[in-house]
Amino acid sequence: MAAMDDMTDTGAEVAAGELIISKSRTKAAAKRCNVSSDFYIALDKKVRDLIAEAEERALANNRKTLKPADL
Repeated sequence: MAAMDDMTDTGAEVAAGELIISKSRTKAAAKRCNVSSDFYIALDKKVRDLIAEAEERALANNRKTLKPADL
């Protein structure tokens, strides 16, 4: 149930802002499956988390530029 709580929290964040992922590109990338509306919200949260973690790593290495190694 923790995963559902995470999605609920993300839903509130998305409602206040905008998705940073593209729904149409995500749907096009999923070649063999349909994409539920909840998936976009979960994917957006995952991407935001990855970016935040990458920023922390870059700053810890005294950089202000995100690089692939930060992922």
